[in-house]
Amino acid sequence: MVGETYSAVDPALYPNGAPAAGASAVSWSAIIAGTVGAMALTLTLFALGSAFGLASVSPWPGVGAKPDTFTIGAGIWIIVTQWLSAALGGYLAGRLRVRWHGLHTDEVFFRDTAHGFMTWATATVLIAVVAVAASALSSFAAGPQDVEMTKDTIDAARKVAASFAVFTALSLVVGAFIGSVSGAIGGRLRDLHP
Repeated sequence: MVGETYSAVDPALYPNGAPAAGASAVSWSAIIAGTVGAMALTLTLFALGSAFGLASVSPWPGVGAKPDTFTIGAGIWIIVTQWLSAALGGYLAGRLRVRWHGLHTDEVFFRDTAHGFMTWATATVLIAVVAVAASALSSFAAGPQDVEMTKDTIDAARKVAASFAVFTALSLVVGAFIGSVSGAIGGRLRDLHP
């Protein structure tokens, strides 16, 4: 296929000609706004969960909740928090992005979905960085000096860590999907209401 270019626009998809070149396909301001909204809702829901006793686990015996008190309810709260935050962030990113003129609806759908996913990813990475920093700072605090670790307490802590990891992984995978879908919904509503 000599002379064929892949940058040519399909006239069936774009009857008005090629869309304006040079404009970015990524609206970072919308992604950042969605990220801030998602993180704010995450912090609010974690605080609410803590008030209901769903987020208080201590690895030290005699200090705070026991490690084996991590319940299915706490795991479900982690999932609900992630899903609601991803939905809000993705929706905001899709709804607040600039309007793309002259693009095929499939391309707009992809971009909106990508904006929702990028909002979820940015919020997740930022919260992970904050969690790691908080964990590192808390290691400087003096822990209980008379902690006696038995095989049973170590096994209980290991089981809680495994349950927490399963719930977190499930919430993150579905949160990415929900953020992407919410971005597409927000973008579609953005285009319906100029």
